Amino acid sequence: MAHDHAHIDPESGDRRVSIAIWANALLTAAQIVGGIFAGSLALIADALHNFSDMASLVIAFVARKIARRPADERMTFGYGRIEVVAALINYTTLILVGLYLIYEGGMRMIDPPQVAGWTVVILGGVALVVDTLTALLTYSMQKGSVNIRALFLHNLSDALASVAVIIGGILIILYDLRWVDPAITIGIALYILYLALTEIGDPIRMLMLGSPPDMDAGAVVEAMTNVEGVRDVHHVHLWQMQEHEVALDCHVVLEGTGLEDLESAKDTLKGILADDFGITHSSLEFETLGNAHENASLFGHADRRKSKGEGTGTD
Repeated sequence: MAHDHAHIDPESGDRRVSIAIWANALLTAAQIVGGIFAGSLALIADALHNFSDMASLVIAFVARKIARRPADERMTFGYGRIEVVAALINYTTLILVGLYLIYEGGMRMIDPPQVAGWTVVILGGVALVVDTLTALLTYSMQKGSVNIRALFLHNLSDALASVAVIIGGILIILYDLRWVDPAITIGIALYILYLALTEIGDPIRMLMLGSPPDMDAGAVVEAMTNVEGVRDVHHVHLWQMQEHEVALDCHVVLEGTGLEDLESAKDTLKGILADDFGITHSSLEFETLGNAHENASLFGHADRRKSKGEGTGTD
């Protein structure tokens, strides 16, 4: 199983995210000032939305930095999973923003406020440029990072929202259709919720130590049990230590009892796991037929009775 991902120099990636942070900060300031002068609550609300984007960028930026720290005595698996946590935070933020926009849009549909059409169009155009820039900066990075993908979708949804806002502003200028603005807002919010809810499953699964979605756990077990000298495999745990690092630990029951049998089986098993499935981190605990677990569960680690003694552990 091949695992191909786009790789970008970490420092170059940091510069891209840094540029996006500053661009969104300037946009937020411009929208707040514009909203105050135009008397537009909608623009100030959108400014707060862009401020949440900037916060998402900062979270992603800090997570990238922390993730590159080496493992230590406090975090023996390293810090890479912080990017998964950052993705979960940003998707959760997207869901909250979507729900708020539906509420706000519903209130404005009931009583459409007076909207300064030209101000909305002009600042909507500026927002579109910034959001498109941010999406382009993170596009090539998002293919290999759940953290940056959450960020990319955040800004893609903003760019589409800016297009809708501009169209709404034009309709208000031409036809005074004030209901168009909240209607478009609700449509954008539903799209944001769709994006977030379909993507949030990946970081949740990783944090729950779920098996990789593109890996057949049954095929892994079958390949291991087909190795000569291996009688059985049980207590299998298969998870993602980090986004692109799959790990496995399990108990392996051998037919032989000698050290040579153990070493031969271990080398063969680790080779198959790495070459065929991309599993480079595997911990195997070996048992012989005489001391194997009885009625052991295939997956998980149920507390089962053993016939005698303990297995020989090895990594």
